[in-house]
Amino acid sequence: MTDKLEIRPLQRGDEAEWRRLWTAYLEFYESSVPEEVYKSSFERMLAGNDGAPNEFRGLIATLGGKPVGLVHYLFHRHGWRIENVCYLQDLYADPDVRGTGIGRALIEAVYAAADKEGCPNVYWLTQDFNETARKLYDRIGKLTPFIKYSR
Repeated sequence: MTDKLEIRPLQRGDEAEWRRLWTAYLEFYESSVPEEVYKSSFERMLAGNDGAPNEFRGLIATLGGKPVGLVHYLFHRHGWRIENVCYLQDLYADPDVRGTGIGRALIEAVYAAADKEGCPNVYWLTQDFNETARKLYDRIGKLTPFIKYSR
């Protein structure tokens, strides 16, 4: 990788590229959201980045100034801990930059944010078929035995 990789908080001017990246992420999971969710999610992440409690935060990865990845995360209370835990909800890197360390850098940026907040636990979910990402997750995280149920 010869271009400079930068991980930084999402900014208002990132909306179009953030939307492109998040749409690609949702399409990977064969999902979509209505326009109101795009708008509210972006506004929530900007508020969270500005320090609003209990709001999502967003980071964007740029390579040579071009947005190529994103991560969304949230700090929340946990019934078994005094300190908050961190939920990493969405992680995405453009297909043409996968395998170059961008996913790892985004996860490590969330780890650093969690450490700064005094939050030792970061967790995330993925689908079992996401084999490419799971290769990274197996190196950077610990697979748990939990099974997710949903209503």
